[in-house]
Amino acid sequence: MASPRRRAPVACALTACAATLLTGAPGPAHASPPNPNPNPSPTSNPPAPLRFGACPDSVPDPPAPEHVECATLAVPLDWSHPDGKRIRIAVSRVRASGAPAERRGILLVNPGGPGGSGLPYAVTKRAKLPASVRRSYDVIGFDPRGVGHSAPADCGRMGGLFDTPGADPVPVGPKAERAHLHSLRHLADDCAAGAADALPHLSTEQTAHDMDAIRAALGERRTGFLGVSYGSYLGAAYAAHFPRRVSRMVLDSVVGPWEWYDFDLRQTRALLRQREVFFRWVAEHTGRFGLGGDPEAVREAYLRVRAGLATHPVDGFGAAEFDRAVYRALGRTERWTGLADGLRAALRDGDTGALRPDEPFDGPESRNYEAANRIVKCADGHAPTPRRVAADIRRTRRLDPQPILTGVEASTCAFWHHRPAHRTRLGSPDAPPVLLIASAHDPVTPIEGARGLRHRLPGSRLVTLHQDYSHGVFASRGNPCVDGAAAAYLVEGRLPTADVHCTGPGLPEPGLPEPDQG
Repeated sequence: MASPRRRAPVACALTACAATLLTGAPGPAHASPPNPNPNPSPTSNPPAPLRFGACPDSVPDPPAPEHVECATLAVPLDWSHPDGKRIRIAVSRVRASGAPAERRGILLVNPGGPGGSGLPYAVTKRAKLPASVRRSYDVIGFDPRGVGHSAPADCGRMGGLFDTPGADPVPVGPKAERAHLHSLRHLADDCAAGAADALPHLSTEQTAHDMDAIRAALGERRTGFLGVSYGSYLGAAYAAHFPRRVSRMVLDSVVGPWEWYDFDLRQTRALLRQREVFFRWVAEHTGRFGLGGDPEAVREAYLRVRAGLATHPVDGFGAAEFDRAVYRALGRTERWTGLADGLRAALRDGDTGALRPDEPFDGPESRNYEAANRIVKCADGHAPTPRRVAADIRRTRRLDPQPILTGVEASTCAFWHHRPAHRTRLGSPDAPPVLLIASAHDPVTPIEGARGLRHRLPGSRLVTLHQDYSHGVFASRGNPCVDGAAAAYLVEGRLPTADVHCTGPGLPEPGLPEPDQG
């Protein structure tokens, strides 16, 4: 769900991750003993305490009597050269609402991406957390480096990504493939020009060091974390670099321990499976949507809409814009009614209004998000070759002639100007066990990601929401089983003795489009 906006815009995000710190509280389950210097690094020299004040207009006010406050923290652009150029990281805080004896420390939160702004998230995600968590933790948001108010990245035209209508993102044939690779090369060139010397340093690993600097500036010995989607990847990176500074960590809708390009391909295949579920759901409610009484008829209706927009875009809304709308809608079942209604309106009247996003794709928030997304992914690990990118498009089209390739952002890494020396390290046997949460049929971060990452975090537990098809679970789906397990862990330190299996809502009944819950 989009964050309420009162003031200046900030980049929006996919999912969330939070960090919690314990000070003067009972030790967490499986917590490691204190270590004055567990992870030698420049972060070991504590920064000056944060000086909090007013927040940017993009940060909403929480309900009274609670209050949000913001600060900035100077950190090295490159943590391996702590005396070099510095950037400022924007931080927000909503203090714990309970009595001092209830306080369990800080909980850093991250909404996902990469590229999502976390500054408003201290307010918007906190509002959905169980009351016991709100009473126990200072919730800390921050804009990761390259995002929002933290040295925001700008990649200019991004190879024509913001052109309207955009080029068809599913190239067919050698000529179209060459043009697609050409646009990816230009995107990489534009990011190299826009980011300049920051290009190698807007990475997850560097952001993990920023998180530890936030912890130190807040005067906490350990930190808790709640991360959703990309936030889970960021949390796992923090655990790899600072394992003994983790108190309690919840990783929701988990990105697996793969190269980003490999993850993007897995997501593409999961979206194909999810789209088939959507087609069946629409067919089961043919009286409501009128798009056909069987899945194949609905598919044909879908393909007619896309083909029509590819040939004759409507006011700048073509194939690329359609695929982005489908990509967004498939990730949350409460958006399916709106997608089906949009398909029907496009077929009957040529009206694309219901398919268009609320905010323009070429707006400042979106431009920053898309730039930071590519820069972080390409800074985090190894890149595919151009030949592999083209081959994988053909391979995916053999699975389905009309796939959704919107999320394969890491394909541009094939032409990146900086080649990282190593992959981002994720997890550590020295970190305490954490709580992983996943929806059984999440197409954005498929559940095999959680199963893979748990091997990097020994002793961790997995909470699975079965009969659920949406992205983002804890304090998002409203499931008492999930929320209760996570709250007991965060507040009382009670890690489940075994994996937890919760029953989800199943597929929704069609109706008017519902507000997003993410």
